[in-house]
Amino acid sequence: MSDLGGRVALVTGGGSGLGAAIATALHAAGADVVVVGRDASKLAGIVERLGDRARAAACDVSDPSSVDRLREELEGTPVSILVNNAGIAGPVAALTDISVEEWDEVFDVNVRGTFLMCRAFLPGMTARGSGDVINIASVSGKRPLAHRTPYTASKMAVIGLTSTLAFEVGPAGVSVNTLSPGPVAGPRMERNFRLEAERSGGSVADAEEAFVSRSALRRMVTEEEVGAAVVAMLAMPGMCGADVDLSAGMIA
Repeated sequence: MSDLGGRVALVTGGGSGLGAAIATALHAAGADVVVVGRDASKLAGIVERLGDRARAAACDVSDPSSVDRLREELEGTPVSILVNNAGIAGPVAALTDISVEEWDEVFDVNVRGTFLMCRAFLPGMTARGSGDVINIASVSGKRPLAHRTPYTASKMAVIGLTSTLAFEVGPAGVSVNTLSPGPVAGPRMERNFRLEAERSGGSVADAEEAFVSRSALRRMVTEEEVGAAVVAMLAMPGMCGADVDLSAGMIA
């Protein structure tokens, strides 16, 4: 794994799931890690497990004032790696059955949260002339995923944000890329399979099988694989404005 010693990585949504796995991988590669999220108890558990070179910071990435407080709290901390992982899955329903509030909640976290965090921490990177931003998107949206329009639309918006932002800050020495995981084994996908089973009247096992059958490897990726991919991307300094698929062949 890459040696990230001396670098400070901030990971949003770091209290569990993908965020915790990404924070763990970055920490193992030598980075000092700031895990950010809304649940202080979960964050404390991750920091306790990681030990030295890890700290927690509470923040709601969808709230501008909360992000401003986080930036002030970390004043003087040279965050050089920003992983915008915080996100919510949103409803599993036909578009015509989705409320405006449900739609806005998904975009507030998945898109506005990415925007606010980049706005808060990019100035420090550009001033220092170096840094990396990795935005966690999804393969969802690149191919049809029925009954998931808010989620898929939000993740495609993150990909568009990334490609344009890369050209804005690349000249200052900052690389911005997207990592797009496919289905990741864990509680979120288990929830989705349950909801799909309820909607279709089938079984949870059938919903899962139908989903993973779309991938070349006939499986979901793991949280640990996503964490390793983030570290690998940081070892590729020529990469900027890219969207990397990690999907067990879902796109294929």
